[in-house]
Amino acid sequence: MLITPLPRLFATVFGLLVVAGGVHAEDAGIKRTVLQRIDVVGTAYECVMGKADIPPGMSIGRHIHHGVEVGYISAGAIELMIEGQAPLHLKAGDSYAIPAGTAHDAANTSGSISTAMATWVVEKGKPLSQPSP
Repeated sequence: MLITPLPRLFATVFGLLVVAGGVHAEDAGIKRTVLQRIDVVGTAYECVMGKADIPPGMSIGRHIHHGVEVGYISAGAIELMIEGQAPLHLKAGDSYAIPAGTAHDAANTSGSISTAMATWVVEKGKPLSQPSP
């Protein structure tokens, strides 16, 4: 399997995940890092792995992905709000899964930076995510 470094364009796309309350989430201090991206051979999908560092009291903003998301909280605590489900209160060591196309948001509920590691298997050619009302 060939893993290539991510072009700056994809890092930018990842950074543009959502708009929260009219303010771009990056402007609010949320730091996103794409770690790798590969094609899922023989399919119309790609796999993207990344991490988000969310400052205390901040949320990522409601959005969707064109594929599934699975993740792990590596530091801090978040409240994960997935449409149609009760809020999940996750702490370091907890994992989660979000179905394709399902609107969701995540807010830091700890007193320090919370970090989420995530992997998306998404349709090629579509944005990694897009805002959702």
